[in-house]
Amino acid sequence: MQTFSQIFEDRHAYAREWKKRTGGKVLGYYCTYFPEEVAYAAGILPVRIMAKHYPDDTTDRLMYGNCYVTRDMFNQFNLGFYDYVDGLIGNESCQWWYNAFDVTMQMFPDLWSHYLFTPDYPDGNRSKDVLRSELAILKTKFEDWTGKAVTDADLDNAIEVYNTNRRLLRRIYELRRFNRPVILGSECMEIMLANQIMDKAEANKMLAELIPQLEDRAPGEDRVRFILLGSETYDAELEKLIEDAGGNVVIDELDNGSAYIWNETIPLKDRLMAIALRYLSKPHSALKDNVWRRRPEHIFRLSEDFQVDAAIIAKQIYCHPHGSDMYAVWKMLRERNIPYHTFERDTTLPYEETRLGIEALVNMVKPGMTHLHGWSAADGGAVAG
Repeated sequence: MQTFSQIFEDRHAYAREWKKRTGGKVLGYYCTYFPEEVAYAAGILPVRIMAKHYPDDTTDRLMYGNCYVTRDMFNQFNLGFYDYVDGLIGNESCQWWYNAFDVTMQMFPDLWSHYLFTPDYPDGNRSKDVLRSELAILKTKFEDWTGKAVTDADLDNAIEVYNTNRRLLRRIYELRRFNRPVILGSECMEIMLANQIMDKAEANKMLAELIPQLEDRAPGEDRVRFILLGSETYDAELEKLIEDAGGNVVIDELDNGSAYIWNETIPLKDRLMAIALRYLSKPHSALKDNVWRRRPEHIFRLSEDFQVDAAIIAKQIYCHPHGSDMYAVWKMLRERNIPYHTFERDTTLPYEETRLGIEALVNMVKPGMTHLHGWSAADGGAVAG
């Protein structure tokens, strides 16, 4: 477990070491709708660009109005943290990510770059053909960049490596369905985030060794069970704060959390179409859930499957997709009688006010939680101790 945590914390060192060891190219990407398998098949390491929090005296002039997450992503390039990245890819996602990609390429024009159109309407009848054609162009671009032909065997291997990775991570998520999970939400999130900057074959070996260790753990403490919703996260600080308050995030619906691994690529003779269908079929992000509103129902099914007691919605300041989608999620939570707490954050967590809100929610729902040890119906739902 500590190994994943260390890799995530020292993620730039990991990518530099991988590049030195393999001689391969490193490609930075922003959005989980980027089909990593095509890059992996070309021998390229896809590395997720992640926000942190560093002193910034630059982005006000170049990215005024952007969310702080995307501003920090560019700031890290400007400060030299991503100096090992050989190329950068943007794709059709939120406008702030596009701005981060655009400004970075203006300031670092020597980087290899490509813009991938991923359909805004995943359910559209032409979307699969559009994305498949975009992937064919992308494959050719990668071949020209690396000087290496990408064969069907390369794509088959990439698909299998990524499917195995998703399957292993799903096993860890399934362990969180237990009444007393053997893994905390913060531990799982650190694994997920580390996984998005690692060579998936290396990650798979580590996950295969880790899972039996988790399965042999003693059951965890009784805690209030939360689902985490909202904008993407780039640390596990919120999960740790929830744990300090007596709760545990047993499931999330984040783009770089469960949605990143929730479905696999079904092998087809047309490998690029198989990859396109997988990404169009993944759980919809707030940005792309704009026709049939499938996201609220997916959140409810996760809440039922993982037996959550309440929801935490953490929205990044200036996150328009989640700001626009929030009403539909609130409506579903109210109709399903799921208590929730919503707050805004940026690259740092407003610790005290967040702690007070979460503690209040825990204290509100805890008396009626029948799964907690010591619950007594005779005492009106009071929990002993």
